[in-house]
Amino acid sequence: MKKRRRSRWPRGAGWPWRPRRRRAGRTWRWRVARGLALALAAAVGLTTLLVLPFRFVSPPTTAFILRDPVPAARRAPREWIALAGLGDTLPIAVVAAEDQKFPHHAGFDVEAIGKALRGGDRGASTLTQQVAKNLYLWPGRSWIRKGLEAWLALFIEALWPKTRILEVHLNVAEFGPGVFGAAAASRFYWGVEPHELSLDRASRLAAVLPAPKKRSAVRPSGFVRERARAIRVQVRHLGGPGYLDSLGED
Repeated sequence: MKKRRRSRWPRGAGWPWRPRRRRAGRTWRWRVARGLALALAAAVGLTTLLVLPFRFVSPPTTAFILRDPVPAARRAPREWIALAGLGDTLPIAVVAAEDQKFPHHAGFDVEAIGKALRGGDRGASTLTQQVAKNLYLWPGRSWIRKGLEAWLALFIEALWPKTRILEVHLNVAEFGPGVFGAAAASRFYWGVEPHELSLDRASRLAAVLPAPKKRSAVRPSGFVRERARAIRVQVRHLGGPGYLDSLGED
């Protein structure tokens, strides 16, 4: 007896009936979305591991120090000094020179970015972005580097208090060939501690940023002298060191 062939249509199905098709496009999109989500989660986790420890631990070195052509034996000795030990003049001079909106922005100066995109002659990098660049990245103006800088700056702003950002910047910034950090600069150039710097000397150190290999704080060119004078004017305009009292601790 022949075996009865099973009908391809389910019982009770109307006519015509078509079998269900898999939605291949939907499956493909889900896989892509899942892959992107996993990649984003991995990037967030890795960046957090890179950034969070330096909220509590002083970075032993930086990407810029490792790339420095001056041999380690010829560099000015570095010493990490807490923000409270750096005095009042250098922090406010650097903020006045580099990032006057530092106490108020969330890592980016939107107005400065807009001016830079329109061809302005002033850079748009905040102190937070400069910390990200000095610690982790390399010199240059490529979009890849700027994108990584912005990504890292987001995490630095989220995970560090403003006081820590300023402290790290002052301790890792380059103030001359082989001279990294406020302690090294003040001792190497003038034989004084950072908290002993006059506003004139602090403004000259701030004036060499962000081109310390081309400018000198101890043998200032006319440009550096004029820039230092403008920085002192801006310090007074901001209200002096008290301008940074609002930073506080998170």
